[in-house]
Amino acid sequence: MAPCDVRAGRLPNRQRTAHHGGGQVTAQSRGSKRRILVGAAAGAAIIGVGAVVRSRRTRSSATFVAEPNPALSDPVHRPETISVTSADGHPIHVVAYGDPEAQPIVLSHGWTCSTAYWYPQINALADDFRVITYDQRGHGRTELGRNPLSTDLLADDLAAVLEATVTGDKKAVVVGHSMGGMSIMSWAGKYPEHVRAKARAVMLASTATDSLVAESTLIPLSQRLPTIPPPVGRVLLGWRSSVRVDMPATRRVIQYAAMAPGSTREEVAFCTRIVLDCHGRTRGGWGAALSMLDIRAALENLQVPTTVLVGTADRLTPQSHSRRISDVLDEAGHLQRLIRLPAIGHMSTVEAPGPVNDEIRRLARL
Repeated sequence: MAPCDVRAGRLPNRQRTAHHGGGQVTAQSRGSKRRILVGAAAGAAIIGVGAVVRSRRTRSSATFVAEPNPALSDPVHRPETISVTSADGHPIHVVAYGDPEAQPIVLSHGWTCSTAYWYPQINALADDFRVITYDQRGHGRTELGRNPLSTDLLADDLAAVLEATVTGDKKAVVVGHSMGGMSIMSWAGKYPEHVRAKARAVMLASTATDSLVAESTLIPLSQRLPTIPPPVGRVLLGWRSSVRVDMPATRRVIQYAAMAPGSTREEVAFCTRIVLDCHGRTRGGWGAALSMLDIRAALENLQVPTTVLVGTADRLTPQSHSRRISDVLDEAGHLQRLIRLPAIGHMSTVEAPGPVNDEIRRLARL
């Protein structure tokens, strides 16, 4: 497991530290960075950087762990498919694992991913919980549809999933990664009356409310130009060309963009399969929609215990986003913890499933 710096909500000194084991990010030389910048810029746009893998950290980032990783295997529990229709009549593909009578955990995946993203959580939690996940529009088995892509659609789709799967007097722990976290915040903004009715607690992992392009550190071009210029970033995020070929260059780009250096070959392969399964029209459409994201006001309605989690090596939604989110929640009295995971990249919920799953269990006990 990776060590994590935990800041608990509304403590006098505003900090507390816990340790979970782990590794370090290895710095690259300036020369090697320059050689990969152009390829990473184009590759991240063409391939998409919502990939997900689980990374088992070692002290040497050049060491690969070859044994099979059970967290990435198909879940042992048989999935139950649930029919859900969103507010505009669009069907949403939903699957659930575990005892229907158990406490629900609802998982919302990020850009270019699918329900398979959550295998590390499903495999760890389905014995004890009802684990529910769904494909965002255009991802996995949910069609893209014809409506303009927007945060309102993210809110509507999550609202429909929660209405169909969290019934009676049950309340769910609702977990969102990246665009999935944006879905939760958009849902809180559009359906504030549903938040306390459906959610026991929330986890926002590796996500943001605004300034996605301006604060990305994916391509640190120089000291004078440390981030991607917004017009360039919007073009990259909205790139719709499809790349369906799994090759070493593809895997290297995905690893650079979305993962920390210590990822194993198996983890990179898992990530690549998920990313390449996302159609270019979906990736570009949602990328363009999110490039102008601004849902800061929605945080005012997230009035349940909320944990914010981020990897210190996250290039796509750096720690500045999570700090701002946690500050707003802390001032309102709803922050549970701000968890910083050293040497973990953007795909935090699969790169460090141990501390993530532990925190989900803790939230379920509140």
